[in-house]
Amino acid sequence: MRVLGIETSCDETGVAVYDTAAGLRAHALHSQVALHAEYGGVVPELASRDHVRRLLPLVRQVLAEAGLRPADLDGVAYTAGPGLVGALMVGAAAGRALAWALDVPAVAVHHMEGHLLAPMLEDPALKPPFVALLVSGGHTQLVQVRAVGDYELLGETLDDAAGEAFDKTAKLMGLPYPGGPELARLAERGRPGRFRFARPMTDRPGLDFSFSGLKTQVLLAWQGSDQSGQTRADLARGFEEAVVDTLAIKCARALDRTGADTLVVAGGVGANRRLREKLQALAAERGARVRFPRPAFCTDNGAMIAFAGALRLQAGQREPAAVTVTPRWDMASLPAV
Repeated sequence: MRVLGIETSCDETGVAVYDTAAGLRAHALHSQVALHAEYGGVVPELASRDHVRRLLPLVRQVLAEAGLRPADLDGVAYTAGPGLVGALMVGAAAGRALAWALDVPAVAVHHMEGHLLAPMLEDPALKPPFVALLVSGGHTQLVQVRAVGDYELLGETLDDAAGEAFDKTAKLMGLPYPGGPELARLAERGRPGRFRFARPMTDRPGLDFSFSGLKTQVLLAWQGSDQSGQTRADLARGFEEAVVDTLAIKCARALDRTGADTLVVAGGVGANRRLREKLQALAAERGARVRFPRPAFCTDNGAMIAFAGALRLQAGQREPAAVTVTPRWDMASLPAV
């Protein structure tokens, strides 16, 4: 089954073709970072309009790279939520229209399920059950995965997501947009130990997270410092270490609670080098294993949507002709495959 995947949940237009017999055939991504940079964040209306401009040319490009014609497709998958409603509507309308025109089934994909399953895209041996850490700009969740579509939320952030905290902390220190990756790069030059911030909610039981207070700690430290370039790097290092340690502590607790021996990490923050090293060391100490998608598939992309959609299309899931999206969508409500 050859499935076209479309991702337009926020500020990246992603398209891919996944073949259940041959794997990923082709994928392409257009980022809107330059478009939104002057505003310091994503402007929803501008995001939607850019998806309209970019989507169909990317579909043509990906089909050409895969050596396929539209008629060779067996199904279409598109992100239906969660995300920005206008951006979601662009991908859903285009995906549903393509499926109707080609007389092939279409399936709506949950954006976070796409992230969760992304490590399986290139690792056929990886199968549930496992614990998943979904960590991005919009979500920080620990999920017990019993099967595809059978998910139990173990813990989530009570305020800012980890990626959101990275972005906001970078902004208060004057780093350019997008702040999270800039802060992580700056932290590479930081000296360990000069600034040590709290590891929030690790002194109490439970698997929920809270990162908003870290921003305040960094702000106070920044305002009381000499604000030199090295101090900025040292603060970035201290902040990053606090977030990474917190995530690792909660992951260890989740593995203990569930008895799982596999941890899957997905989402944009999953590309963070320090987080990868920390969780790999954690897994090695426990005799467990940790799996990440390649960095390009940590951020939003069409490949994860094509793969997740292929699994659901193979299981017989289909969408009616109506175009609908769900900007707020609980992943626990998904049907099992």
